[in-house]
Amino acid sequence: MKKIGLLLVSLVLILTSCSKQNDTVKFTFLQLNDVYEIAPLEGGKVGGMARVETLHQQLLKENPNTFMFLAGDFLNPSLLGTLKYKGKRINGKQMVEVMNAMHFDLVAFGNHEFDLKENDLQDRLNESNFQWIATNLKHKIGDSIASFEVNHNGVKTKIPKKVTFNIKNKEGKVIKIGFFSATISANPKDYIVYNDFYETAKNAYNTLKNETSVVFGLTHVAKENDKMLLNMLPEVPLIMGGHEHVNMSIPVGKGKLTKADANAKTVYVHRITYNLKTKKATINSTLVPIDESIQPDKNIKRIVDKWDAFLNAKLSKILDNPEAVIYHANTPLDGRDTPIRSKQTNLGMLIAKSMAFAFDNKVDCALVNGGSIRIDDQLDGDITGFDIFRVLPFGGGILKVKLKGVLLKKVLEYGRLKAGKGAYLQRYLASYNKENKEWLVNNQKIKDTKIYTVAFSDYLLKGYDIPFLKPDNKGVKEVYTPKNKEVASDIRKAIIKYLRTLKK
Repeated sequence: MKKIGLLLVSLVLILTSCSKQNDTVKFTFLQLNDVYEIAPLEGGKVGGMARVETLHQQLLKENPNTFMFLAGDFLNPSLLGTLKYKGKRINGKQMVEVMNAMHFDLVAFGNHEFDLKENDLQDRLNESNFQWIATNLKHKIGDSIASFEVNHNGVKTKIPKKVTFNIKNKEGKVIKIGFFSATISANPKDYIVYNDFYETAKNAYNTLKNETSVVFGLTHVAKENDKMLLNMLPEVPLIMGGHEHVNMSIPVGKGKLTKADANAKTVYVHRITYNLKTKKATINSTLVPIDESIQPDKNIKRIVDKWDAFLNAKLSKILDNPEAVIYHANTPLDGRDTPIRSKQTNLGMLIAKSMAFAFDNKVDCALVNGGSIRIDDQLDGDITGFDIFRVLPFGGGILKVKLKGVLLKKVLEYGRLKAGKGAYLQRYLASYNKENKEWLVNNQKIKDTKIYTVAFSDYLLKGYDIPFLKPDNKGVKEVYTPKNKEVASDIRKAIIKYLRTLKK
């Protein structure tokens, strides 16, 4: 009798366990955002898409219901993207090739996708084999407005406002999950219409909630906007976001917002269990460092190595010897995104000093926007010309500008208040006195009516980061644009020349 009793108890436990398994569907999300470099950074120590693919394959073995997402910003910027391949500028072609090979499941548009011209963006869309989503974006073609499309061999497919996936557990139970997106309107172009991302996300969610078990967000907006979306849509358990370049996990109501570090220095892994009875999703999120402990996937590494070889060959034509050491940094030069956009760094100071050097130091100060410094890395030890081109992939000239002190103060204060954003200014000979709350040039208080001579990166005078700083501003008295043969005509070459004077 005891044996029969034990057998019955065992059967009940087995059946209960099976019942519990039958009541859940488990799936995994692998989240990346803001990836501009396919190769590892910091001397190969962190990042690298081949390492991400190794993790991707491990997660697929753990659970075949694994999905890989990128929350915007990958087609631009990069040094490689500025070069030409078969007569056309690369403009993210290398990213699409790598991402196709990795089999991404879903990607959202970021603001930097629209750095590309309309035809170039269309080429990248047509080359991509992964699914795009565009909830608040429309394509303006002449006088008409339509959805963006992907054209594969003459077959055109509209990029949808919402996306769904079916997921089946081992017992054959199926659920459908849904996604909406949101893209920040930070990059206006005449071929794009940015619709209100709150309204479009709400509309997409209201449709998805009736046809899916659970809805997620894949967005590229500022974290404050993501938090508002979660407050507006309290049943959304997770928004995977981009735009900020530093990792975060922020609880909002019953849901949360996550962002990984830019350039795949980290990724988020979300292991999700959906309960068919309670209709609730439980999410276990882990921030995973992508570093030397992960061996690169061989297939993806071959693609990365091919593009690296192309980059080196191209740079050899621009610089006499791009791999030659031009300077040795005993202290790492900090070009990481968060510091370079938030505080004065030694790399930012060095760049600004180089700008003054380009005009024989005959300027009162030098200013460059932190957002133009795109390396997201630290330069340590031997530094080459190749490294400097990675620091400033867009290049551009240095302008010598004469302007009134009242405008200079306004520019400096605007940059200070934009800490954390691309408009934050890296400086030389300009400093802020916190005690007196005043700006100084060469340790002297700025006089409103005095005319100052300032070295600016040419991007700053276009009014993109600082809207009122344009040549037609009344406070701007004179703008000198260097000729092609002058050192100041290319900020990168100015830095290289300056560093060579320090090498002795």
